Amino acid sequence: MSLPTVSLVIPALNEENGIEATIRRAPPEIKEIIVVDGGSKDETAARARAAGAQVIIEPKRGYGLAYKRGFAAATGDIIATADADGTYPVEMIPHVVDFLNRKKLTFINCSRFPLADGKSMDGLNKMGNVGLSLAASLLYMHPFRDICSGMWVFRRALLSKLQLRSDGWAFSNEFKLEAFMAEPKRFGEFVIPYEERVGPSHNVTVWKTGVQVLGFMCYERWLHFQRSRVTDPSLRRKRGTVPQVGK
Repeated sequence: MSLPTVSLVIPALNEENGIEATIRRAPPEIKEIIVVDGGSKDETAARARAAGAQVIIEPKRGYGLAYKRGFAAATGDIIATADADGTYPVEMIPHVVDFLNRKKLTFINCSRFPLADGKSMDGLNKMGNVGLSLAASLLYMHPFRDICSGMWVFRRALLSKLQLRSDGWAFSNEFKLEAFMAEPKRFGEFVIPYEERVGPSHNVTVWKTGVQVLGFMCYERWLHFQRSRVTDPSLRRKRGTVPQVGK
């Protein structure tokens, strides 16, 4: 039996320092690396190509939109994700894939918590990540370790079962919650080390983004409650959804 192929999808915006470091760490088991550049003003795209990645330019910015473009282009049986700042251990992806296969899972969220290095994440970000994970755990009555992690590994076939609406920062949370609701018994988490970013930090408004993500998760929970009341699967697809990625 042939081994599953793995695609790595990385969204990037002005990460010329981190993107090359991230790609260089990718092991040979990863057959395809796709970088979706959201209109960087620096050398992100050029350095990604030089490092051997396929680059897709998406002029319209959006964290979720970048992932959707990357997932649509990915050809691997299994898709992995990572940020472009060198914080995630992409060299561990084969180990996560092995865990996915051995446990017969569909989706694995790579949890940064507990942090192996306390200096890798500042106090405000840590508080926000822990708070949002706790909120998701209470909303779904499932212990999520790290609902905001940027590193996941999943089977590409899962995409056809998800209803994804967000094009922004909430996409990461939405994807995990959709994956959990689609196949709760095949959803798992895998603890990974998390490192300090390579290159300068972007000015993401932590409080504003956190409030938006929390509101989105509450809305997502309401939609899942509504869907659960419909017994005919064909009707569930019609309740306020958009075309699914990968179909």
